Amino acid sequence: MALRLEDVTVGYYQDIMILLGLTLSAQDEKITTIIGPNGAGKSTVLKTAFGFLNPMKGKVYLDSREITGTKPYQMLRIGMTFVMQERGVFPFLTVQENLELGAWLFRSDRERLKTAIEAIYDKYPMLGKRGKVPAGSLSGGEQRLLEIGKALMTNPQVVLFDEPTAGLSPIAAKLIFQEVERLKEEQRTILMVEQNVRRAMGITDYVYVLEFGRVTFHGPVGEIRLEEAVAPWVKW
Repeated sequence: MALRLEDVTVGYYQDIMILLGLTLSAQDEKITTIIGPNGAGKSTVLKTAFGFLNPMKGKVYLDSREITGTKPYQMLRIGMTFVMQERGVFPFLTVQENLELGAWLFRSDRERLKTAIEAIYDKYPMLGKRGKVPAGSLSGGEQRLLEIGKALMTNPQVVLFDEPTAGLSPIAAKLIFQEVERLKEEQRTILMVEQNVRRAMGITDYVYVLEFGRVTFHGPVGEIRLEEAVAPWVKW
């Protein structure tokens, strides 16, 4: 599935717009990464795509289907999920209970729930080994992996990531980037916001640069010299 925001203007208050006529696409089965300085509107793009914000102007499409105004819980039904920057793990629940929360759409279907959890344990054996322990006892990287597993319980085709490596050690960040890349290999579409530019560009297919709510540059990673295309705020 391809995701597209077309001429989107949106803000958190009626008279303060964050995105100003933004057009952006996440290509089918590719990793598209959004970079930019703090306050550029990167996370707002994801929140708009997932239905947390309703555009004042413009439209959002999933393939050829317009999904503007679709509620977040409905996004899960049509094949899109969102791994937010804020931690989404419930620390006093077990690893397995956290995964079960990711399957609330089919929580009454015990057989489907069991199959989905087994699929996550097969993908991430570390989670399977610690399924009965409180999620709060996991390391930061392990908790982020649990969040990804939780998001995958509905087997989405489009995955939104908001700074998935924020606050992680270099070793844990490397693991998460590997998992994002593996999701692409599973033929999923990835739209990611990331501040670790150098590492993100190592797995990205297409990049957008945002400043002040507008796209100032975009293009395939392999065809550009990103150091020359972006503003001085990028730390290499």
